[in-house]
Amino acid sequence: MPVEITRLTFKSDRIIFEINGGAKKGKKWYQRIEVGMGTTTRPVAPQTPVLAYGSWISLILPGKVSDLTLPQVKGLLGEVLDFERRSPTVLYSPAVPPKFKEAIKNHQVLVGMDRDAVLSSRGSPDRKVREVRDGIEQEDWIYGLPPHVLFITLDGDTVVNVRQY
Repeated sequence: MPVEITRLTFKSDRIIFEINGGAKKGKKWYQRIEVGMGTTTRPVAPQTPVLAYGSWISLILPGKVSDLTLPQVKGLLGEVLDFERRSPTVLYSPAVPPKFKEAIKNHQVLVGMDRDAVLSSRGSPDRKVREVRDGIEQEDWIYGLPPHVLFITLDGDTVVNVRQY
């Protein structure tokens, strides 16, 4: 979940950062109203539970707050918060060699690419055919229609043959 600073409160010797709305879990005033007759009452507002996923961070300083600059505050908060924005796909995706990157940009397929690189380069195939050749299960991805057909043979996750007809 991304971290968002939703409120800053400045005191004489501290800065209070409210993260993702704080740790508020209480009900709103209108969620406490119930209407009914006799002994049976029903709430007016829907009773959806409020999940608190925020918090507060207090940065207590020995001197005055006015003596700080933005890079100093960022350095002090860097111990607790990560200001480098990264997406999970970038963190866990394998590095693609430069020759494969160039081939993907040009919508070409090279021997040695994996399935993800082929999908990035050409998209989903028009047809897939699985065969057992010499005891090895291989998969052919077929792109296009005659007279311009591209056959890509995959052995496991790797391209082993590319034929253009």
